[in-house]
Amino acid sequence: MEVLRRYPRSITLASLPPLLRRHPALAGLAGASSAVLAVPEAARAFTVAGLATLTDRHPVVVAVPTSTDAERLAHDLRAFLGADQVDLFPAWETLPFERVSPSVEAMGRRLRTMWRLRQPLRMPRVLVAPVRSLVQRLGPHVEDVEPVVVRAGDQVDPMDLVERLVLAGYRREAQVEHRGEVARRGSIVDVFPSTADVPVRVDLWGDEVDRLTTFSVSDQRSTGDIECAEIFGCRELLPTDDVRARAASLIRSEPWGREQWERLAEGATFDGMESWLPWLTQREHVLFDLVPRDALVLLVEPRRMRDRAKDLLEEEAALATSLAQTWGAGTGGDREWPRLHLPFDRLLAHTSAPAWTVIPVAEGPDTAVIEARGWDPVFGDANRLSRQVADLLARGYRVVVAAEGEGSAARLAEMLRDNGVSLPVLSDDATGSGSGILVEPLERGFVLPDI
Repeated sequence: MEVLRRYPRSITLASLPPLLRRHPALAGLAGASSAVLAVPEAARAFTVAGLATLTDRHPVVVAVPTSTDAERLAHDLRAFLGADQVDLFPAWETLPFERVSPSVEAMGRRLRTMWRLRQPLRMPRVLVAPVRSLVQRLGPHVEDVEPVVVRAGDQVDPMDLVERLVLAGYRREAQVEHRGEVARRGSIVDVFPSTADVPVRVDLWGDEVDRLTTFSVSDQRSTGDIECAEIFGCRELLPTDDVRARAASLIRSEPWGREQWERLAEGATFDGMESWLPWLTQREHVLFDLVPRDALVLLVEPRRMRDRAKDLLEEEAALATSLAQTWGAGTGGDREWPRLHLPFDRLLAHTSAPAWTVIPVAEGPDTAVIEARGWDPVFGDANRLSRQVADLLARGYRVVVAAEGEGSAARLAEMLRDNGVSLPVLSDDATGSGSGILVEPLERGFVLPDI
């Protein structure tokens, strides 16, 4: 539940973030190249959404300490801004040298994010990223990758389409069942895009795309027509000419890793190949290198982020020392293995965009503060919930309740009505200054008195 003071406009969650322009704490921050803003965690998504609607800088890149923080923040931001306006840049979530590839979905989403940062018309308004994904080095030329785009009516050679997908990291199978797989049966090409929830079927008549549909994995039947499929790659490390040449040179200079160097030099793709990325690129290249200079960076709880990045570096160093002995590679003397992760303090050197710090509690009298408190849910206690809502309404607040679904919204309205509180279920096109219940789930609710 989020609670806001009087505002006579259409009643949708998307209509609420612009209210932040009324907040006195932001008056002196407009255009600042650096600032410190105290925002309670419960109101963080609303505040970021408000900043994104008020600033001329885009995207707003929000760096957070953990992947869980990123997922929760992105969820509520999508409610306030719209799903297409919010992107999340996930971390690999695999250990260095683990010889296990990150998930196909994670690599596909990362490739899509990097592509969107180069597309002015497709750039997200807000990009959320855990610190682990920000301090991780990117693969060579990974930001130049383009999706394979297929539309109904296009002229497409089926053999060429399959070959392009295989080169993007897709695995050729007899039948598509999982992300990252492609199959061809005569004039039909099936593919499960790395960023999609359902697979896509390309039905060809000769070399023309006669029909483009989604289909069910369970029974392999088409489920609905689509106009266009954007198919992003499913590997961040590909055996490009540069990678193959670098791997060939490592056969001589790093003979302990001959097995994987030879496979990479031959252009093979294999599970865990991403583990060797630090040896295959010499650039200190991270996501912030791709962020445009007219972006705005928000560093959320930088102390926690710094600690998390330090833990990653220490973990990677310990693994390197242990595995070097196992592989007979050696780390003594002046020898230092290349690292997948950068120190946190080097991140901002990779962007010229202004950076603000967001902390949960003010650290001094000069800190700009968004005064807010979390909404305390009272599940199962209808009397207490009704008293809380009635008290806020009596004090002039506008109360907007975010419900999980239509059934939940109806039950909540009935429960409040039985306790003497009238709070109608609102449609997306409802207007007015009244309070109500909307079908749009949020992770956190809050009370925001200053607007």
